[in-house]
Amino acid sequence: MPVRRLVIFLLSVALAGSMFVGTASSSVDAKKKKVAPFQILVTNDDGVGAPGIDALVEGLREVKGVKVTVISPAENQSGSGSKTTPGTLVTTETTTTSGYPAVAVQGFPADSVIYALDQGGAKKTPDVVISGINEGQNLGLLADEVSGTVGAAKAAAARGIPSLGVSQGLLPDGEPDFATGVEATLDWLAEHRKALTPKKGKTVAVILENLNIPTCPAGDVRGLFETELASTSEGAITTQNCESTLDNPTNDIEAFNNGYITLTDIAIPAG
Repeated sequence: MPVRRLVIFLLSVALAGSMFVGTASSSVDAKKKKVAPFQILVTNDDGVGAPGIDALVEGLREVKGVKVTVISPAENQSGSGSKTTPGTLVTTETTTTSGYPAVAVQGFPADSVIYALDQGGAKKTPDVVISGINEGQNLGLLADEVSGTVGAAKAAAARGIPSLGVSQGLLPDGEPDFATGVEATLDWLAEHRKALTPKKGKTVAVILENLNIPTCPAGDVRGLFETELASTSEGAITTQNCESTLDNPTNDIEAFNNGYITLTDIAIPAG
């Protein structure tokens, strides 16, 4: 083969190879771009216009690769536990305080989850339901028997969706420290997100957890403490001592009142 033809032939082969590599690379990039967003359903028991849910939604919106859907009671339903409303639920389109689209449900916190999961309210099945951030701690028997925040999370877990209830501690004077609550929630999400992301042919383990974050009148929160629910509600609503040096508290009330963020497991009710 003449030298000139050989050079032209080799150049053609090289060009074709680079085009193939470029096409393959573009195909890989296209596949990466098609990864489905991580779906988070946010609800609460303080009502769709409450500051806690607004702070949570705005924090979650900053997380890369997530899609936030807000479906919440239209009005404050604190203390309603797992109560539900029979029949088709009445809803209206609205927004959070910061203007994020939301659906307001005329009913209890658990009704919001029922509307989302059973009555077609959520366009996509959520990967996790986060209920909160509640204005006021939910500890011991208050969490398990009274809390609408936890009641909503229970309704989701009973339907096979991993769920988290989040509550922020109260002070005698002053506002709850929702910023710290958002930070703790995002930390929880970062730790659990991989396990909560469905893999082809596999199911995700259903968890139901309760996160409580102190609002410190002095000092700083002392970190996360995984513990058990107290078997009482005694001492569940009091000022948090974030300057405490108590180690190894025995339950969530004692840990929280001594400045720890508490994380407890809640029994998943039958579906």
